[in-house]
Parts: sequence; structure tokens; C-alpha cells
Amino acid sequence: MTFLKSFHGENFSFVADAYDPLDPRGNVTIKWDLMQDNDGTQDVRVSIFNYQLFRHVEPPGWKLSWIWPGNGVIWDIWGAEATEQGNCSAFRGRQLPHSCEKKPVIVDLLPGAPYNKQVANCCKGGVLTSLSQDQAKFGASFQMNIGSSSVNGGPIPGVPANFSLGLPGYTCGDPFKVPPSKFIEDQGRRRTQALGTWNVTCSYSQFRASVSPTCCVSLSAFYNDTIVHCPKCSCSCLGQPGAKCVKPGELPPVLQVQQDQEPEPVVLCTHHMCPIRVHWHVKLSYTQYWRVKLTVTNLNLVKNYSQWNLVVLHPNLRNITQVFSFNYKPLNPYGQINDTGMFYGIQYYNDMLLQSGESGNVQTELLLRKDPGLFTFRNGWAFPRKVSFNGEDCVMPLPDEFPRLPNADQLEAQPLPISIVILLSFIVYSMIA
Repeated sequence: MTFLKSFHGENFSFVADAYDPLDPRGNVTIKWDLMQDNDGTQDVRVSIFNYQLFRHVEPPGWKLSWIWPGNGVIWDIWGAEATEQGNCSAFRGRQLPHSCEKKPVIVDLLPGAPYNKQVANCCKGGVLTSLSQDQAKFGASFQMNIGSSSVNGGPIPGVPANFSLGLPGYTCGDPFKVPPSKFIEDQGRRRTQALGTWNVTCSYSQFRASVSPTCCVSLSAFYNDTIVHCPKCSCSCLGQPGAKCVKPGELPPVLQVQQDQEPEPVVLCTHHMCPIRVHWHVKLSYTQYWRVKLTVTNLNLVKNYSQWNLVVLHPNLRNITQVFSFNYKPLNPYGQINDTGMFYGIQYYNDMLLQSGESGNVQTELLLRKDPGLFTFRNGWAFPRKVSFNGEDCVMPLPDEFPRLPNADQLEAQPLPISIVILLSFIVYSMIA
């Protein structure tokens, strides 16, 4: 069969309702393209596109599943594979289908898969980058030859239902018909199109993904000696039943985890119990500029964060001048309001946040220009309004706890205590006498 490279136009299909106000149109779209209707079978191309600005899919990756409306089987598949073959006893004496499961679970092939099993845009181990970080790797595709499990060649099942990405926090809607997808051939000189196309839109909710947050924020400033730590019990409470942590100097427990499962976090024992801590330090103030040091620390002993990103909401980001050692991209989900930006690592330098330890942090410094009509150090204005790591909102300290400027009265010359005045007078009198 012929494998085609998908053509994507400039306009994407988004849903109006979303869970993240900083990415109101973000979603993951599953595209079901009917490529060819054969005698008793169909050739189908399935694509997954991550249209989220800063939330990506990490290892072990997506696990796409659906439920056949009839007795559907997958005769063959390229670019992915079903985790279970299922009961194919109805096909004795002939070649068995790839999967006879009523609810097949499909996983992406790993990099380096056999060439005859690959298709365009496959074989990434189920990993999808965010739309902002790498537009060449935010999608995945595979192709199937499907049919009926009836020995007498019953009707071919239609478009499946009950799609699921197999990822925490994601909920998928029903398939709906859209204009047929178009594909490029012969280096762009010819276009073909699918016989029919259906889309499935999947939305993310942090509340569905986890019952507790996964990161927190601490604050400090050059004009105040106080360090505002992450709020207590931000992600869990030390000593609470089920809260597992490792004290400094201890070795983490030995974990036995299957290849397709993500290990449970094993964090250092802290008062906040978060695997990720973000620290915002107001470092310096110049005549026309001010400087911030931003540090992300991994307190998870068993996980590296690849392709990590940090989203910050602050009104002065519209005047950001320079970012050192991080990539930066402004996010403008509401048009002209430029107060949100995404920070992420430089490839092959710091795009992977290593597990907790001496190298388990990444940091940068920001140089921002002062806006005369907006800038102030008063009332905690220099600190971010919202911070998220890998799309998960971080717990912020309360505004009342933000480091504040010293009291102006305390900076003025204060009168000496009466006891010091008496002592000095006695010393002077003794010297004269």
C-alpha cells in the first residue's frame, strides 16, 4: 500500500471551551481518515495532533484506544502496534489479524523501528511536543487495514466511538465529520484527499489529572532579607498517610516499574512535598532596567523532565529585553495583552531537567525594561501572578507574604536611645576632667 505525507493547512480546528485560561483553544485532536475502501476491508490513517501551546506528552507516551461499533478487527498496522492481539480463534486456518480486541489499545512504535513498519510522522515512542516548542514533532500518525471479524465477511465497522488517549487528565468527545483531509504527493505538485475524515477533540483538566498540585513557587528580593518559601503542604503534607519522601542523605527505594508506566514521584522530604520548585528572585535594579533570576529545581529522585517548559504571567513581560540561557516565547492568547511568556531549555544544553541532585536544576536571568507608568517594587508588583510547569499550575505564596520594600520610616535617621546618650556624655566628661 502507498503511504502519503499529510498536508496541514494554516487554520486548525479548535474547541471553544477549555480548562486553561492561558491556552483557551488548546486541545489534542485525533483525526480518522478513510483512505481507501477495498473489497471487505478499509485503509485508514489515524493522526494525533497536540494543539496545546505549552503542554506536551511525556514518556511513556499516548495509548490510543477506542471501541468498535461492530465486530471490527485490525488486519495490519504500520507506524504503531496494538498491545494485545486478543481472541482471534474465529480465523483458524488462515492468517490471523493483528488485533481482534473489541477495545484495542494502540501505542506508538519506538525510534529505530523496522523500516517496513514505519510511516511518515511515526515512531516517537508516543511523545508529542507542545505546539510552541517544536512544530515538527507535535503530531504522530499510523495506518491500518481494518475489516470485520465475521468469517462470512460481514459489514465493515464504521468510525469507532469512546476514544481515549490513555493519558491522565484528558477527556475525548465523540467523532464528528469534517471536510476530507488533503495530502501532498510528488514534492507538492499533486494533492490527493481522503474519502472521508472524522475528528475527535480531547481536552485536558489538571483536576482530572491529579488530586494534588505538582509544583510550587518561592520568592525573594534584594531589598528584603526574607525568603518566602513554598507554602506548607503545597503538594502534600510531611507525615501524612501515603506521603512518601526521602530524607537528605538517604537512598531512594528500589522501584520495579514496567516499561510503559511512569514511576510514582519519590521526592525529597520538604515542608511542601512538591517534586518541582520554582524560585523567583528579584536580583538587581538599574536606572532603566531590572533583573530577575529564575531557578527551577527538580526534587523528584526518579524522574528527568525532558522538553520541560515554564509559563509565567507578569505584566512587565511585555518589556522583556533579554533572557540568558533559556529560550523564550511570548504567548498572547488574548491578542494585544502581552503579559504571558513561555521559558524552555536550549536543545542539547539544558532542555532536560535532571533528577534531584547537584545537576537537578536549571536557571536563567531576565533583563526587563522599566515602564515608567507601570513599574514599581511596592506591594509585591515585581513577582509573578501565575506560574505553571509543563502546563501544571504551581502553588503560589499568598500576596500578603510577598517580600516587601522596607518601611520608609525605618530608613530615616533614628534618634539615639537615652542610655547611649548618657554613656557618651559620661565618657566625654571623664576625658575633660
